[in-house]
Amino acid sequence: MSYELSREHEEFRRTVRAFAEDRIAPHAAQWDRDHHFPVEVVQQLGDLGLFGLTAPEEYGGAGLAGEDGGFTSLCLAIEELGRVDQSMGITLEAAVGLGINPILTYGSDEQRKTWLPDLVAGRSLAGFGLTEPGAGSDAGATRTKARLDGGEWVVDGAKQFITNSGSEITSVVTVTARTGEREGGKPEISTILVPAGTPGFTAEPAYDKLGWHASDTHPLTFEGARVPEANLLGERGRGYAQFLATLDDGRVAIAALAVGCIQACLDASLAYAGDRQTFGGPIGRKQGVAFQIADLETMLRASRLLTYSAAAMKDAMDAGRAVPAKEFKQAAAVAKLYATESAVTATRIATQVFGGYGFMEEYPVARFYRDAKVLEIGEGTSEVQRMLIARGLGLPVE
Repeated sequence: MSYELSREHEEFRRTVRAFAEDRIAPHAAQWDRDHHFPVEVVQQLGDLGLFGLTAPEEYGGAGLAGEDGGFTSLCLAIEELGRVDQSMGITLEAAVGLGINPILTYGSDEQRKTWLPDLVAGRSLAGFGLTEPGAGSDAGATRTKARLDGGEWVVDGAKQFITNSGSEITSVVTVTARTGEREGGKPEISTILVPAGTPGFTAEPAYDKLGWHASDTHPLTFEGARVPEANLLGERGRGYAQFLATLDDGRVAIAALAVGCIQACLDASLAYAGDRQTFGGPIGRKQGVAFQIADLETMLRASRLLTYSAAAMKDAMDAGRAVPAKEFKQAAAVAKLYATESAVTATRIATQVFGGYGFMEEYPVARFYRDAKVLEIGEGTSEVQRMLIARGLGLPVE
């Protein structure tokens, strides 16, 4: 499987990088301090076409599926945004991977026509309500319920840590809920579209988070929230399988976000090691510093190749080429595990290179240090990735 980037991909990378450095980088620190979600910049990402990279042209997308490398393009965009601001990187990742893709993949024609044009254009955002207070890695323990009553779904429950779920441009949240019980007592889990503004649906006040301060993240509550029966997304009882497939793609995209973080740490450390003078010369002359920066380069190359390879695999699958789903699932888990753990290590190294200045918020490495940790948690913890990888090797791990 080739993971080399095409000339078109390289040109696309340069376009996104120029936008990120011009429109995001100068403001990222202030947005972080103010916990400000920059709606106007998010909509500019839509104007640039980043939300529609994998969407068909009929919904306003670029139609870059399969052989055109649409998923790879998305990963490149996430990486370049994440290189200057992890909050904007995760906003794009969640908007496409968790917001648009489930509707595009499992939605009816009517659902696609209703929601996708505005989502693809960046005029609105969608969230994916999966995690609950008692159901994170164990998503099968979902407690949110939905019952049919008079041609409507009545949704009751709570979700937490939901990205893009309570902004002023959030239009809908896809919610996993118990809709019945299977033989043997296992829950039947389905996914239901709940529009913003639905009576009984409340996006609670935004979290006070360790990092990702400029990302929109809320707990959600549902108290008798009623939506039409037609808001069922996909087949009833297939919600669990649908979100597992959604997360496979998302893991590669999170790996791309981690690559952007590592690249930022390497860039900052190289510049600082060349400028900072101690004992009559730049600290980059000292092996203790130089070797740590060499480790950053090694982690960056390995993480990037794992991520691009998995993205190319996804594009090949979308193009109809015979790539086993199990092989992609394994590649996605490996990329996510290695890249995200490397990103956390990279921020620690960069902070150490900066010394006392690395502990000061005036330098971006402090922000990246705070932002990185959640990469090992969101869209499947490192422990979950190791479990998936072990199972892929044939081990009967529980």
